Amino acid sequence: MREYKPIITLTHNARGVYSLDTSIGCASGLRDNKRGCYNDCYAAKSAKHYGYDFSKTVLRYFTDKRHERKIINQINRIKLDFVRIGTSGDPSEYWQHTINILKVIRNVNKQIVIITKHWTNLTDDHLQFLSTINVCINTSVSALDEPGLLINSLAQYHRLKPFCKSVLRIVSADFNLQNPTGAKLANLQHSLFKNEGTIDTVLRVNKNNPLVKDGVINVTQSTFLGKKAIISKLNKSTYFGGCATCHEMCGMNVKTNYPDKIVNKQLTLFKLKKIF
Repeated sequence: MREYKPIITLTHNARGVYSLDTSIGCASGLRDNKRGCYNDCYAAKSAKHYGYDFSKTVLRYFTDKRHERKIINQINRIKLDFVRIGTSGDPSEYWQHTINILKVIRNVNKQIVIITKHWTNLTDDHLQFLSTINVCINTSVSALDEPGLLINSLAQYHRLKPFCKSVLRIVSADFNLQNPTGAKLANLQHSLFKNEGTIDTVLRVNKNNPLVKDGVINVTQSTFLGKKAIISKLNKSTYFGGCATCHEMCGMNVKTNYPDKIVNKQLTLFKLKKIF
């Protein structure tokens, strides 16, 4: 299979997202399941279609100062108010590398949005740096996550609050309440939405996904960017379309009102574990 080039680029996809991925591929997400998260990672399927090995994470670098200036100028000229990191790779696999890239682009005139599952955790020094830049971190979670991963992701979502805008990006589903597993996951999902500053994102699956075949989720056929898609949608009003007309803008427009700047990590973990 083809390998990704280790050169950082600004991309613009069909959905209208401008991405500056610090890494591409996701070894962590495909380590235990070649189909990726929820047996249906869209990025992994797209990579396979074009002949790339998504199971290997490739770090992406600037080639020189001229390349840095070119990327910064490109970001400053994009039509959206933010640039995203974490579209075709998770920056949490190598946080220090991501921080190094952020130090180069820290003065762009756009907000930086990072989407991550926290495969590894930011250090205290990383958090201090994040507090100095205009960044919004989307912690991607789902009731379908493994318990250990979900507990850690939620803990990191809370841990980030004193340092930057922290949003919980929930991959939700219309769970079948007549199915025992579906009913249990629906309750867990309800708990996730009790958090502050949440985004509801639609789960896209294929007809052979075990969640569909086993009746754990309810699905409908829809159209996404002109193509047929099988989706599981919790709320009928949840947006499912291009980036330019999205109200939430990957958390940019999501209101947060954290009551204080101190997060008791041990207490938070205790509460999260009670969910299970």
